Amino acid sequence: MTETPAILAPGATASYFEPMVDTPAFLDSSRPDVPDLVVPRGTTPFFLPGRPVRGRLVRLGPLADALLVRHDNPHAVTRLAGEALALVAGLASALKFRGSFSLQAKGDGPLSMMLADCTESGALRFHARSDPERIAALLDVDPAPTARALLGSGYLAFTVDQGAEMDRHQGIVAIEGETLAAMAGHYFETSEQHGCWIRLACRKTQLGWRAGALVLERIAAEGGLAPGAELDNAVLDEAAIDRDDTDGEAWINAVALAATLSDDELLDELLTAEQLLHRLFHEAGVAVDRPRALAYGCRCSRARLAGILEGFPAGDLDDMQVAGDIVMTCEFCNLEFRFPRETVHGS
Repeated sequence: MTETPAILAPGATASYFEPMVDTPAFLDSSRPDVPDLVVPRGTTPFFLPGRPVRGRLVRLGPLADALLVRHDNPHAVTRLAGEALALVAGLASALKFRGSFSLQAKGDGPLSMMLADCTESGALRFHARSDPERIAALLDVDPAPTARALLGSGYLAFTVDQGAEMDRHQGIVAIEGETLAAMAGHYFETSEQHGCWIRLACRKTQLGWRAGALVLERIAAEGGLAPGAELDNAVLDEAAIDRDDTDGEAWINAVALAATLSDDELLDELLTAEQLLHRLFHEAGVAVDRPRALAYGCRCSRARLAGILEGFPAGDLDDMQVAGDIVMTCEFCNLEFRFPRETVHGS
């Protein structure tokens, strides 16, 4: 998977053109102000004692709105992006090292690409690329298109990135199913070969956009939510898991209980995570682990973008400039960076 952190295009929500006087761009780690927003209890891990089931309850709260409204996408695309952010937030919480978990969907539909990722510390970001004319034509026919209608045919990739010095773990499957939850479930069934049940929700409320996820995993002897991810020690030490559930009855019962969850409940901020999990699983018993924070997490900077520009030939840089400046727009936070042409030296 190739990450594209910026494009050479206008249309950003803000502009940043204040390089440090004595610092060249490639050393300037400064950036414009972005929302300093943290949701302390964004992800709540839990497990069902004595049963081969663990899970994650994710609620982005106001963070969803802060991330999603920075992009002028149609509501249908925004809703799908919110679901993707909630999904990667839940999956990244299984990481036991410094790195990130990302989801990338590419297809031949009106929404040609969607990328969402989350670091081990809960920093979230996303980008979606769509064709406005094709999206408008689709919405004329169906005001609430499915994920499949937006993406079309293509592939879904999940990637665990452990940093520049480590190999990436990546799994890729063809897009199958009508919803993003179904597509992700297909990935775990085929690539990870263990049970994974997913419920995603995103909508615009009176308080702004809200998004959430409930992810259940059937724990196997060599299980994990993703390549490179590990099971929580709390689950393994305290659950006293019965691995003789060969007929899957405990898993089937857990999924049946989880399936009673409604979007309203998942997004209800007056209903705490503990209350919701007790409502769903009190018959089976549920134990809640330590919640984890989620935060606004774009990682762009003048230095990072200047490094990209330094890779272009001088002639191309000359062609990029407008009125003496080269403009780059971060695709994740939609902020515009301006570089005086004379400060950028090409390859």
